[in-house]
Amino acid sequence: MNKKNIKLAKKVKNKIIKSKTDDKIARLKNNLNIENVISSKKLKISIVTAITLLILLIIRLFYLQIIDGQHLSTLASNQQTTSETISSKRGNIYDSTGASLAISETVDTVSVNPTKLKSKKYTDENELKQELSKKLAEIFELNYDEVLEKLNNAKSSVTIAKKEEEDKVNNLKNWIKENKISAGVNIDEDSKRYYPYSTLASQVIGACGTDNQGLSGIEYSYNSILTGTSGEIVMSKDASQSEIPNSQESFIPAKNGYNLTLTLDVKIQSIVEKHLKDAVEENACAKGGNCIIMDPKTGNILAMASYPNYDLNSPFTPTSYYADNWDSLSAEEKNNRIYNMWNVRSVFETYEPGSVFKLITASVALEENITQTDIENDFVCNGVEQVADKPIQCWYYQAPYYSKHNGQSLRQALMHSCNPSFIQLGRRIGATTLYKYFKAFGLFDKTNSGLPGESASKFHDLDKVGSVELATMSFGQRFTITPLQMITAISAIANNGNLLQPKIVKSMTNTDTGEVTNFETTKIRQVLSVQTSNQVKSMMKSVVTDGTGKNAQVKGYSIGGKSGTSEPISGDTSSGYTTSFAAISPVEDAKLAILVTLYDPKGGSHQGGQTAAPVVSKILSEVLPYLGIEPDET
Repeated sequence: MNKKNIKLAKKVKNKIIKSKTDDKIARLKNNLNIENVISSKKLKISIVTAITLLILLIIRLFYLQIIDGQHLSTLASNQQTTSETISSKRGNIYDSTGASLAISETVDTVSVNPTKLKSKKYTDENELKQELSKKLAEIFELNYDEVLEKLNNAKSSVTIAKKEEEDKVNNLKNWIKENKISAGVNIDEDSKRYYPYSTLASQVIGACGTDNQGLSGIEYSYNSILTGTSGEIVMSKDASQSEIPNSQESFIPAKNGYNLTLTLDVKIQSIVEKHLKDAVEENACAKGGNCIIMDPKTGNILAMASYPNYDLNSPFTPTSYYADNWDSLSAEEKNNRIYNMWNVRSVFETYEPGSVFKLITASVALEENITQTDIENDFVCNGVEQVADKPIQCWYYQAPYYSKHNGQSLRQALMHSCNPSFIQLGRRIGATTLYKYFKAFGLFDKTNSGLPGESASKFHDLDKVGSVELATMSFGQRFTITPLQMITAISAIANNGNLLQPKIVKSMTNTDTGEVTNFETTKIRQVLSVQTSNQVKSMMKSVVTDGTGKNAQVKGYSIGGKSGTSEPISGDTSSGYTTSFAAISPVEDAKLAILVTLYDPKGGSHQGGQTAAPVVSKILSEVLPYLGIEPDET
């Protein structure tokens, strides 16, 4: 090979080598680029992951420290501290004269901490638990096996007996001393509700449960005021959860509940309950009865009674009235019976007031100057008043005589309690005007007396009041109100036309400071003029002296009143009659108003003048002298 060819071959070889080298370098660069890309992606992923974890950590820390911090702090604190609740003392309830109606007695609660039991007499732990269980079961009338099981299984303090009387606790204390038990048995002061008068005003006062919380009546509606606020002692504890001796304590004192003074008078309440019970039994009232006495000038409720009542010291034990077929009832039926027994019937149950309501209709007519009290033959009673297609009969138009009242004045119509006359009067007044005064008398509203479970009245919608509804409404039927609403309206008539809010709580007293807060009389509105008030009171007096209310008379005292009888609703024969009588005395300057209501009397008469009026007479003959009200008639 000549030099030229050799040179050419070297040149070609070098090109080949260079080309291969370039390819290797290119491939290497490419590989490096790929690796760099991959590394870059991994780095980015790592960074994103790290940031995400950091964000999650921050969120978690925020949740733990801010959102759940209080909870965790509490848990930590609980692991380091132990607390003991200081019970507040429930306030007492008194009548207006200072007599105790509900008081809190000091009792004791017994608990055992098996882990701390120590005795110099019993060195064996099991023997100590057995002997202690025997004694606890014996004293507090408990099952021995159940008590022993509690002591064997409990890891901390366990309650054995609550609210125990002094004699039983003293028995236990003596046994503890005799058996040289130095630790593990705790006797803590507690309180128990006690009612000195037992059944008196039971529905109004109400009862408490074993936890000292109100279940019914005033005890329930004023529970937050009576209860007060519990206190607390917080102490440090070690890892074994034992109290650290001489450690710093945090003390929050308890705030005791307020005492309440009611407007009720024990003496008046006792008189009312005695005669109400007799009336229910004598008239065979299948559904009991109730009575309210109110001071028209203040709205104070002096007495409020229902019969049957119940024993406040045994609130879950049904009285004979409610215990019929008790064992055959379901748990729900038993509970309903108990709740019904507790209810304040005067505010919880509504009823048709009947002819007592004619006082309202007459008041409206006089206030609107539609008629006067003594216009001769202003109304005519032919025995039956035809209303649309419905004949409405007067009570006087009955077999065998079918007597008629004939021509009457408003006073005479009220004295005779003549339904046809009041139907005629209702037509003159009209539904719109009647409803205006019903509202003014507070009959569309709850009284807000402070008693629990108050029911709302039920009237026809005004646009649905036809001729029949207007007729029956005028003499007090086919609508329902509460007895408290009725006596409040009557009190307004007696009090120169001034409607006052009924009041059951007179004052409350801060038991820690002695500060007294009085509940003042609340005037709602002027419903009637003084003139109308005097005119109606005059007619009420005539009802008692010469009308259907003669049985309500009290020798030496002027009594004004009105009888009432509401018939069973058509088609509902089970409802029975409701008879009532409302009265005020003395008529010219009324010091009290009273309403007696008897449900479903089966003793021979269903007329308010025959059943309820005599009860009013008996009650007033004792209450008026007790209040120091001098006779105003010879």
